[in-house]
Amino acid sequence: MGTPLEPREEQVEEVLDRLYEEYPDSTISLNYSNRLELLIAVILSAQCTDERVNKVCADLFETYETPEDYANAPQEELAEAINSITYYNNKAKYIRSACADIAEQHDGEVPDTMSELTELAGVGRKTANVVLQHGHDVVEGIVVDTHVQRITRRLAITEEESPKKIEQDLLDVVPEEDWQQFTHLMIDHGRATCTAINPDCGDCVLADVCPSEKADGDVDLASGEAW
Repeated sequence: MGTPLEPREEQVEEVLDRLYEEYPDSTISLNYSNRLELLIAVILSAQCTDERVNKVCADLFETYETPEDYANAPQEELAEAINSITYYNNKAKYIRSACADIAEQHDGEVPDTMSELTELAGVGRKTANVVLQHGHDVVEGIVVDTHVQRITRRLAITEEESPKKIEQDLLDVVPEEDWQQFTHLMIDHGRATCTAINPDCGDCVLADVCPSEKADGDVDLASGEAW
């Protein structure tokens, strides 16, 4: 069991230093060529792997190009085009509705504010943060996905449980210039080492500062359950 640094700001600084070195090319893994494609990809990525989303979007983006294309597509047709994605029927509805609003209320352009984005169907704060950061170069928050949620709790950076509360907690301790990369580093580390089930603590660059390290630790702080 590792020992986290105190205060939390020091723990965050140490974690960032090590992960920047471990993953120097960390960035978003979704494929897109414009803001609309980014928005569609992020909506599809909820509870689905980026690898699967990229595969589906390769064909999807050749078929549909504008907000009107998506908005006017029959529900059954769009759902069929994304049927290997989790919750594809609901996501098809979200995409059609969001694109109709983009076409009718935003002159066909993906909005560039948190409030306008989160008014679109299927777009919560996490999705909006991704679109703002990578589509508009606007960084006003931290994207909290399942990797960020899991690893920040394991590292005792936060004790909050919901993504919204975790984000607000992280904004107080993560330097603003690192807000965007913080998420990418956590995602890369979560995929490579700190997996949800059976993390590879023996090969983890953060083991000595991680109180959830399972070699002689009792509890996974992400879940609160015993290893």
